[in-house]
Amino acid sequence: MSLINERQDFSTIADLFLLHGSMQSPAFLDGRLSAALALQDLSAEAWLEQVCLSLGVEQPRDAQAAERLLAWRRQTLDALSAAELGFEPLLPDELFSLAERAQGLKEWTLGFLEVVQDAGEAPRQGWSAPLREALEDLEGLAAMETDIEDSPENENDLFALTEHARMAAMLLYTEQHPGKPQVERVDDETRH
Repeated sequence: MSLINERQDFSTIADLFLLHGSMQSPAFLDGRLSAALALQDLSAEAWLEQVCLSLGVEQPRDAQAAERLLAWRRQTLDALSAAELGFEPLLPDELFSLAERAQGLKEWTLGFLEVVQDAGEAPRQGWSAPLREALEDLEGLAAMETDIEDSPENENDLFALTEHARMAAMLLYTEQHPGKPQVERVDDETRH
């Protein structure tokens, strides 16, 4: 059975990390992956190299592990480029405490911002004011307190912050890849 069409979720990737001897959360690497795919086209080979370096291994432990890591990349790229705008950061789900979920979002944001900052000033020149503002907001998100209690109010706040991070990633992708995804139609007859 091929893993390419199987949905990769946080727990599956975290288990894969454990098989490689790593206790780290996949959220940070997913943030890096999302930003790298949004800024430029990160190749499958470069992604595997980045993951292996992060996990402290020379290569994935077997073909199935490599296939799952590549499926994670493909899933993220497909979601960022889809017209449905269904991209979701790879974060802990409702099986985790609110504090763990907040920590996952913080780690995702730190990974995302690290890649954006490493890109330098050149790509920023053409960015819209809404994108620059969204990225500035993410800097605040990266500094958020994650030791929060489970409550409906905190749950709603975390959902809103996650949505903000999700939208920032999609906005970065759409500005760096004009016309992808094709989310709005321009009537050629109205141009002069």
